[in-house]
Amino acid sequence: MRSLAVAVGGALGLLACAPHEQGAPDTMATRELSAQGWIDVTATLDPARTPVYAGDAPLKFDFLKDMRKGDKLTLSVYSLGAHSGTHIDAPMHFVATGVPIDQVALDPLIGAARVIDIPDSVRAIDAGELNRHDWRGAKRVLFRTRSTLRGWMDSPEFHKDFAYIAPDAAQLLAEAGVLLVGVDYISAEQFGAPAPRTHQILLGHGIPIVEGLDLRTVQAGDYDLIVLPLKVAGHEAAPARAIVRKRRPDNRSSPPAPPNRSRLNISVATERVHWQSPPGRGR
Repeated sequence: MRSLAVAVGGALGLLACAPHEQGAPDTMATRELSAQGWIDVTATLDPARTPVYAGDAPLKFDFLKDMRKGDKLTLSVYSLGAHSGTHIDAPMHFVATGVPIDQVALDPLIGAARVIDIPDSVRAIDAGELNRHDWRGAKRVLFRTRSTLRGWMDSPEFHKDFAYIAPDAAQLLAEAGVLLVGVDYISAEQFGAPAPRTHQILLGHGIPIVEGLDLRTVQAGDYDLIVLPLKVAGHEAAPARAIVRKRRPDNRSSPPAPPNRSRLNISVATERVHWQSPPGRGR
């Protein structure tokens, strides 16, 4: 029995130290990141199909050099407004002292988000409509509206009757501590509104607004969100790439780290202790 005690004692020592090599980074930092499960909710930028807000700059794409025409390389030039396609409004857009897009913090742009389905019949997402939905507790709120149902972010025609966030709903979102708000058309504000109160309220609270999301491939529910704008110095907005991933029912964003499958083999007769890893897996 003494031999077994010695063997087990030594094994426990190995168990304590083997998985923790000196200087090894935290498990979360070393977990492999992949594209699995992520859904692109970015509207494609294309002059033939991207809607442009009334009075905004049109999209113009051209080739300076084109291999299809015999050039040795392909070289493009783009001309578009800062609020083209899927984009982010920074506080500078409607707040004189607000930060520009290159100074918007990453925290609001990455994290848990809730997609809320608004019926096709609803144009004004006011406080009453907002409170018909389970939005409280969400840190990032994305509205999936008639614009998604009608595919308007993939149509060059500008539609003035898109669904919008009314100022009283914007106030509720801001007071609840929401970090980011997203909509599925190129403005969160009512077209022709006498004053840009929705923008002023949200941006005045430092809440970035993601506009022009393409939410046709997602349903209502909780997601992880990553939406990152181009880092354009000193301006009020920029096009962005947005992706989401469905969260698990227990509200975890990804499966736990795989268990350490190394097996501890103890030889009582010889008092030898050694680790055996599964085939193809190192220590």
